[in-house]
Amino acid sequence: MTAPIATSQTILVVGGGISGMTAALEAAECGRDVVLVERSPTLGGRTALLYRYFPKMCHPTCGLEINLRRLKGNRNVRVMTMVEVVRIEGKRGAYTATLKIRPRYVNENCTVCGDCAAAVGAEIPNPHNYGQDKIKAAYLPFAMAYPQRYVLDPSLIGTEDADKAKAACKVGAIDLAMQEETVELAVGAVVWATGWKPYDAAKIQPYGYGRFPNVVTSVEFERMADPAGPTGGKLLRPSDGQEAKNIAFIQCAGSRDENHLRHCSRICCMATLKQTQYVRESQGDAAKSTVYYIDIRAIDRFEDFYQMVQKDASVTFVKSKVASIDQARNQDLVLNGVDTEGYHRYASTHDLVVLAIGMEPESNGLTLPDDLITDSSGFIEGTLDGGMVGAGAAASPLDVNRSVQSATGAALRAIKVIHQTVGEEA
Repeated sequence: MTAPIATSQTILVVGGGISGMTAALEAAECGRDVVLVERSPTLGGRTALLYRYFPKMCHPTCGLEINLRRLKGNRNVRVMTMVEVVRIEGKRGAYTATLKIRPRYVNENCTVCGDCAAAVGAEIPNPHNYGQDKIKAAYLPFAMAYPQRYVLDPSLIGTEDADKAKAACKVGAIDLAMQEETVELAVGAVVWATGWKPYDAAKIQPYGYGRFPNVVTSVEFERMADPAGPTGGKLLRPSDGQEAKNIAFIQCAGSRDENHLRHCSRICCMATLKQTQYVRESQGDAAKSTVYYIDIRAIDRFEDFYQMVQKDASVTFVKSKVASIDQARNQDLVLNGVDTEGYHRYASTHDLVVLAIGMEPESNGLTLPDDLITDSSGFIEGTLDGGMVGAGAAASPLDVNRSVQSATGAALRAIKVIHQTVGEEA
């Protein structure tokens, strides 16, 4: 274990998505020292996996590029990737955080030339596309990844491919001897920005995810629509690679359900409205989207976007919670339920079904400090003394805009803790 690399006036931000980046930058630009740690090999989180934002339908690269430029130019922020928080002990103003750093097997010499990837034959499921395609086991996570450095999957180590990757690197960036490290940080406040993960759709048995190939989740569909995604931006049925032209979107897939997630995930309605426009752009006049919904929650300025989609002749709304899905012989999907506007039963056929999957806090399953308070769904509220706070989707189901607002507030609360404890010491 190495010696501490921070002080009690340092703020630790756990999670490098849009919320973590925002919290770190806001605190750093106010003059505080910040350590930003991220479990994956790159910053960006779920935002980096989006094709477009709603309601402006712009690409997330804009916001990410600005934040990355701010990070690179601010010496008050130390970024650490492939890091997990193992333990946090102490009290407000005087925490000791124990971090586990996993080996990347690629050092700072990397020039992102891609020679290591070209040299290896082994492939792994692509995490950037939710495993819908494969990439080389020596890879750059995505084009805008930060740090801009390749990573070797641990499955390569000890294989002939690892030796090939090392031999191919002309700048000595491949370090197969890297080992896991443990470090300690002395910090005064902690911002938990661990984000969210898609609810496991396979648990919703009546919808057949995992059993019927043409049932996909909204996050998988988002990557399909992206030209840099697994299908090159084409909306293809996983079963046969044919273009899907009659697509069903099922709302509240796992959310607002005592058997799954009790809470409303808040982003799902707008995500689906946005994705109906992907269908329109991809298929033109042949497009057909059907939204099965309980109610549409398009709050604040998003109501205008909702009204715009309602006027789209290619989009149909059916007020109903789908009861079950059956698969036909040609692998089309038959949705069964009752339309509550008219109360008639339906058995409607579609060639692709998209489940608007709910948001579950990423912190579920992680070992959290004993004094960290979470709500009934696992979202982080913070500690009673204010020394640790939740931010963004770690604290509540939020879209990108509201996550940024939440993260700014969390940064201010963390700064307040530092100022108060410095004053107490004085």
